Amino acid sequence: MRDWQETFDQNVLVPPHPQRLRQPLRESTAFQCVLKWLDGPLVKQGVLEVLSEVGCHLRVSLFDVTYRHFFGRTWKTTGRPVEPLSRQPSRIVFNEPLYFHTPLNHPNIVAVVEVVAGGRRRDGTPQALSCGFGILRIFSNKPESPSSAPQDKRLRLYHGSPRALLHPLLQDPIEQNKHMTVIENCSLQCTLRPHPALEPAFHLLPENLLVSGLQHIPGLLPAHGDTGDALRKPRLQRSVTWYLDDVFVTLYPSLEKFEEELLGLLTSDHFREGGGPLDGGALEISERRLCVGVHSGLGFVHRPQVMVLVPEREVALTRSASFSRKVGSSSKASSGNQALVLRSRLRVPEMVCHPAFAIVFQLEYVLNSPPGVDGNAASVTSLASLACMHTVRWAVWTPSPEASSGSVTLPLQGGIRPNPLHCLVYKVPPASMSSDEVKQVESGTVHFQYSLSPDGHPDAPTGPPRVERRPSGKMATSPSGPPVPLPQGLVTSQDSPVGPGLSLSQLAASPQSPTRCRSAKPSSQQPDSPEPSQAQAQEFSLEGGISHLEADLSQTSPAPGPCVAEQLQELPFAPVHAPIVVGAQTRSSGRTPSRATLALLQASGFPEVLDANKQPVEAVNPTDPVKFDPQKEESDPLQSSEIVLQFLAFSRVPEDDRGAPWPNTVYFTFQFYRFPPVTTPRLQLLELDGMGTSRSGPVSHILAPVGQDGSFHAGSPGFRLSYLVGPGLLRPGEQRWFTRYLALQTLQLDVWDGDSLLLVGSTAVQMKHLLRQGRPAVQVSHELEVVATEYEQDAMVMSGDVAGFGGIKPIGVHTVVKGWLHLTLANVGHLCEQRGRTSSSLPPSRSQVISNDGAGRFEGGSLLTRGGPRRKRNVVQAQKLTDVDSELAAMLFAPTRPGGRGPQGAGQEGDAVRRRKLERMRTVRLQEAAGEGGCRRTGVLALQDVRAQHARDLQVIAAYRERTKAQSIASALSLAITTEHSICATLGTAEFFEFVLRNPHSTPQTVTVEVDNPELSLVLDSREWRHFKDVARLHTPVEEDMFRLRGSLAPQLLLRPRETAHIPFKYQIFSVAQVSADLGPEKDLEPGSPGKPSTMPTRHAKALFRAGGGRPLAELHLTVQPQPHAVDQVFRFYHPELTFLKKAIRLPPWRTLPGAPVGMPGGEPPVHVRCSDPSVICETQKAGPGEPRDVFLKVASGPSPETKDFYVAIYRDRWLATPAQIWQVHLHSLQRVDVSCVMGQRTRLSLVLRGTQTVRKVRAFTSHPQELTIDPRGVFTLPPHGVQDLHVGVRPRRAGGRFVHLNVVDVDFHQLVASWLVCLSCRPPLISKAFEITMAAGQGKGAHKQITYTNPYPFRRTYHLHSDHPQLLQFKEDAFQVEGGETYTIDLQFAPRRRAGEEEILIHINDHEDKNEETFCVKVVYQ
Repeated sequence: MRDWQETFDQNVLVPPHPQRLRQPLRESTAFQCVLKWLDGPLVKQGVLEVLSEVGCHLRVSLFDVTYRHFFGRTWKTTGRPVEPLSRQPSRIVFNEPLYFHTPLNHPNIVAVVEVVAGGRRRDGTPQALSCGFGILRIFSNKPESPSSAPQDKRLRLYHGSPRALLHPLLQDPIEQNKHMTVIENCSLQCTLRPHPALEPAFHLLPENLLVSGLQHIPGLLPAHGDTGDALRKPRLQRSVTWYLDDVFVTLYPSLEKFEEELLGLLTSDHFREGGGPLDGGALEISERRLCVGVHSGLGFVHRPQVMVLVPEREVALTRSASFSRKVGSSSKASSGNQALVLRSRLRVPEMVCHPAFAIVFQLEYVLNSPPGVDGNAASVTSLASLACMHTVRWAVWTPSPEASSGSVTLPLQGGIRPNPLHCLVYKVPPASMSSDEVKQVESGTVHFQYSLSPDGHPDAPTGPPRVERRPSGKMATSPSGPPVPLPQGLVTSQDSPVGPGLSLSQLAASPQSPTRCRSAKPSSQQPDSPEPSQAQAQEFSLEGGISHLEADLSQTSPAPGPCVAEQLQELPFAPVHAPIVVGAQTRSSGRTPSRATLALLQASGFPEVLDANKQPVEAVNPTDPVKFDPQKEESDPLQSSEIVLQFLAFSRVPEDDRGAPWPNTVYFTFQFYRFPPVTTPRLQLLELDGMGTSRSGPVSHILAPVGQDGSFHAGSPGFRLSYLVGPGLLRPGEQRWFTRYLALQTLQLDVWDGDSLLLVGSTAVQMKHLLRQGRPAVQVSHELEVVATEYEQDAMVMSGDVAGFGGIKPIGVHTVVKGWLHLTLANVGHLCEQRGRTSSSLPPSRSQVISNDGAGRFEGGSLLTRGGPRRKRNVVQAQKLTDVDSELAAMLFAPTRPGGRGPQGAGQEGDAVRRRKLERMRTVRLQEAAGEGGCRRTGVLALQDVRAQHARDLQVIAAYRERTKAQSIASALSLAITTEHSICATLGTAEFFEFVLRNPHSTPQTVTVEVDNPELSLVLDSREWRHFKDVARLHTPVEEDMFRLRGSLAPQLLLRPRETAHIPFKYQIFSVAQVSADLGPEKDLEPGSPGKPSTMPTRHAKALFRAGGGRPLAELHLTVQPQPHAVDQVFRFYHPELTFLKKAIRLPPWRTLPGAPVGMPGGEPPVHVRCSDPSVICETQKAGPGEPRDVFLKVASGPSPETKDFYVAIYRDRWLATPAQIWQVHLHSLQRVDVSCVMGQRTRLSLVLRGTQTVRKVRAFTSHPQELTIDPRGVFTLPPHGVQDLHVGVRPRRAGGRFVHLNVVDVDFHQLVASWLVCLSCRPPLISKAFEITMAAGQGKGAHKQITYTNPYPFRRTYHLHSDHPQLLQFKEDAFQVEGGETYTIDLQFAPRRRAGEEEILIHINDHEDKNEETFCVKVVYQ
C-alpha cells in the first residue's frame, strides 16, 4: 500500500471557480456512473495505420459551463484494444463504475467524457489522440432532480477536444451551439444514478473527486466477492484514538529571533506591495495556534482542532512546578531555546491503521495591525485591531502499526512545497548547511508524547525522545502497539475540564485564503460569555477554517418537579407573511436621454437654465463617473448654491396598452434636504402628435401649468423649482453635510394623478452630478422609470420561486413601469456676502475628544483679566438690576397701598416697565411745577416722597441680593466647570466622542455620571469602545471594566488624585419629527419659492459629573443639530383601517454588499433593526445558516384616511453604529371592502358615501377602471350631511387576490372626500373549449379567426363577449343574439405582438345579466 506522501502527491484537485464557491452550497449528493460501451467507428483508419498497439480509453472531468472552468481531477478507464478497421467491432465494452459526490447542485455542472486513442509511434514513443467528447448532464432544471431512479443515457459525441469548451463562443446550451459538430453513428451508453450508500464515506472522499470502485481508498475495507467494487457498499475501517501530551514547538535559531525576523519581513513586504509605511511596532503577535487534524492523503477526515500555544515562560508562571520542570527537561534538545507549549491534552479519535493516514500539525500566527497604520484600516470593523493569519510551519506524523506509546520529535516544514492546507507557508532557512542532522532541525521541530491509553502517563515514555531522520518526501514514524478501542469524546485539558475556550483571533480572524492573506476581515461574532461553546455542524473546507468549541448549556437545565406546571416549548415555526424582496418593488432605473429626445424638448420651448452671468449652464452626462473632492467644494468661492429642479415631460411606455387609463394631470411630491415636503401644483399632460418618436422611446406628453379655472395656462411649459442654499440659511459647519448629502443620497419622487389623487408610481434620482467641483454651474438631464408596485393579499400568497441564480422572486409583489419622467437638475453657484464671523458663528468642532480645560467663562474676581490680554467674552456692560431681573422690577415699581402688605403679585410684573415710565413722568412734572414758584411747598413734599421711595427701594434691593447671592455664586461657579460642545447627528447613526475628565483634588474621588437625555449614553462595553475608536481613528487608551454598574442607578468610576480619564459617550437618534403633508396638490406654491428650510429642532443634552457628596466636578452641555438622513428604500402600503399590518421584508444577500464576509459557513454578519416609531413592532429572526433573513413589521393602522410614516434602520454590526440601510415606510389606512368574484363575470355591490358640512361636486375614480366601474360615472353633487349610494361593478381580468383603490374627489378643490380599499378574491372560470393558433411576432397585420357558439336554451338569448387581453383580441361585435338551439359565428381579430412567446387568451361569453355562461381559451403562439 502507498504511504501518505505518495497518496497526497497523486491526488491533487483543482478547486471549483471562486465565484461558484461564494454561492451558498447545498448538501453534497453522491452519484454512481457506469460507462457501459462505445458504439461506432470512432477511431479512424489513418490512426490505425500510423500507430501500433492501438488502444482506447475514456477520460471523465467535471466542468462548470457558467464560468467555463474544469475542476476536480480527470479520471480515466482502463484501455481496451482496437482492431484494424476491417475487423473492428462496432462496439467497445467498458462497464466501469465511477463514483463521486458534489454539493454544486446546478444544471450547469456537467461531466465531460472524452474518447482517447493511444498507441506507439514507429520510434516506440507513446502518443494519445482525442477522438471526440460527450457531455453528461448531472442535474436537470427541475428542483426535484436528480431522481432516485437510474437514468440510462446515450451521449452524442462531438468532434474535437474538450478544450474547445473553453472558447467564449460556446455558450449554454452547448449541445445546441452551431459550432458543435456531432459525430455521425457514434454514441456512448452510460447509466447515472444517485448513490446514497456512499454518504457514510463522505469524510474519506473529497468533494468533486472522481474515483473508481476498483481503486483503493484509504480507510475503506476491500469489497466482498469477486467484483472488487469497494464503493458499491463501502465498509469503513475501525478507527483508533491517539492521545498526545506535552506538545511543544521549537523554532530555529530561537523563538525571539524567529518572530522578530517574521515581523520584519511582513513589514517590508507590506511596504513593497504599496500598503504604506509601517514602523517597527505596527505589527504585533496576537496568538500562536496549532491546528491538528487527521489526513488520509486525499483530504482531512474531520475539521482540524485549533489549540492555542503559549511561550514556555508564561506556562511556568501559571502552571505547577512539576509541569515546568517536565517541559524544561524535555526541551533541552533545543539548546535552551524557548519553546511554544500546548497546555492541554490532545485527543485524536479519527485515526485508522493505514499507511496513508497521518496526523497533520499546522503552526499559525495571528498578527494584529493597529488602526490608522494602513489606509484601509478605517473602513474595517474589528474587535480591537485588524487581524491577519499566516501559516509558518507544518509537519506530518504517521504512527507505525506496532506502536502503542512513546515520544517523537518531528521536523517542521515550510516554503513552497505542497502542503495539506493548500496555502502558502513561511519560508525555510537556506539549505547552506551540509549536515543532515542540522537540516532536520533548522526549520524547527515539534515534540510530543503519544499513547493509545487514556490513562497513559506522559512522564513514562517507552523510549528516549529522538529526532527522526527521513529524506524529503518521507514520513516520520515511531514505534507503536496494537490499537485499543476507546470511548469517544472531545479534547480534555489539564487546566480545565471543558477544553480550550474561544480565543480572540478565532473570533476576529477569518479563514485564510489559498494565497497568503494580507489582512483578514474580522467576524462579527463576539465572546459574549466566558464559557466555551459547542461547534456548529459545518463541513470543512480545504481552504482552512476555525473550529469553535462551545458547551450546549441548554441541555443541562433541570426538569421541573411534578408539582410545578410544565411550560410548553416553542417549536421552530416561521410565520407566512409573504416576504417582500428589497429592491424588487422600486427597481426604477434611469437612462441618458437620446439626442432626438433632447432636440424635441428644446424645441418645445422649455426655459433654459442660466448661470449667475446669464450664460447657458454646462451639461454633464448622467452616466459619467463623479470624482468627489470635499476640499474642492469647501474652497469654492461660490459658496451659495441654487438647486434647480425642472420637470419637463412624462412619457408613456411604448408597450403600454393604449386602452389603459392615462392621467390628464399629474403632480409630484418629494422632500429635498431639510426643506419642507413639497407638493407641486397640478401639471397638464399635453400630448405631442407623434412628433416625439425616437429609438429609445417616444416623448408622448409634456408638462404644462394649469390655471386656477383648470384650463391650460399659456406660457412656457414645464415646472421649475429652485432652492437657494447658502451661508444665510445653513448653520455654521453645515455646508460639509449638505455637500455629503448631494454626493451620497438619492431624491425620492412620487408621481400622483392630479384628478383621482391616486399614486401613479415612484422613482428615484441620484444627486451626485449636482456637485460643481469648482465649476460655476452644472446641469444634468435624466429619463427616469416611474414604477408602480402592487402587493397581493397575504392569504392568497403561499410561496415564491427562484427568479434567477442567486436571487428570489418576490412573493405577492408585482411591479409595472408606468412611464418615463424627463427631469433636469441643475446647480448654479452664486457669490455670498462676506461677513465677519464672531466666535458664536464659527462651525462646530469636528474633534471627537472634548476637553474641559478652560471651559469656564468667568474665572472669578474682577470682570477683566489682569496681567494679560483682555478676553472679549469676559467684558460685560453694566446694566441696571431692574433691566436684568423682571421679578425685582415688579417688586420695586409696584404701588404701595395704605395698609397693604407689599407689592402686588408677580402676575403684574409684565407691566413693570410701563409703571416705571409713568413714575418717571410724574416725577418730572412735579419738578416742573416746583420750578414755577407757585407750588414750592408741593415740590418739597414730592422730593420727600421720592427720597422715601429710594430708601425703600434700596432696602428691597439689599434683601433681594442677599436672597439670590447663593444662587448667583453657584451659577457663576458652574460656568467654570461647564464645557459646551456641538455635534451634527443623523437618524440611526451613533456619534461617538470622548470627554476628558480630570480630578482636580488631591484625594481619590468616586464620580457619578448623570445624563438627562436617553439619546446620550455612556459606552460601557470595552469592545464597543474599541470599535468606535477604530472607526474614528482615535489612539487614546481603552480601559477594561471602567464603570461600576448599579442596576438602574447612574454608573460610577474612580479617579485617583490629579488623574485624567477619557469618558466615552455616544449620541444616537432613533426618533424623527413627523411632518404631515396633504394628499392633494398644493395650490399656493409658486415656481421658484419652495419655502425656507424647515427648522429641524435643535436638541440639547447634559451630562453631569458629581464627586462624593453630590458636588459637581464637571458639566457637559451638548448641542445637537439634526441633519437629513439617507433613505435607501421606500415602501408604501395601503391597508384596511383599524387593523394590524403584518409584513415580512426580505433582506438582500449580504454577500452582494461590499465588505460582507464570504467563504465560510456561518460567516454572515448579525442583523439588527430599529424603528423610529416605538409603537411599531420591528424584529428580525435568523432562520439558519445560509437562509435568507426577513424583517417583520407589525403596525397598527389608524382610522381612514390617516397616514402613518416611520423609518426602519438595518444594522449589520452588533453595536448598532452605522445603519447599512434606512427604509421609509408609508402606511395609508383605508376603508376595506371584500369582494369574492369570478374572473370575467360582473359582481355588483353598493357603497355608502356620506356628505360633509358643505355641498360638494365630487367624482369617483378607481385605480383599475377597466375592471371596476362606478355609477354615477361623472361628476355629481354630494349634499351636506347626506347619504349617496355608489353602485360598483367588478369584472376582474386576472385570477387571484389583489387590491383595487377607489377614491371620491372634490373636483373644485381637488380634495379627497372618501377612499376605499377593495380587496378582490377572484376565482378562475371553468374553461369549456380550448383552441391554439400560431402567429408571426412583430409588426404584422394580425390574424382573423372564427369560432362558433350554440345557444343551449330553447328560446332566444342575448350574449356579451369579453376578453382578459383586449389589447390582443378584439371582437367584431361585442354582443349578439341567437335563437334557441341555433349556432352563431363569432369573428375574432387577433392583434400582433412585438416579442415572441406564448399567451393564453380567455373569451368570456356572458348572458344579459353579465353572468358567465361559458369560457373559451385560445393559446396564441407568437413566432
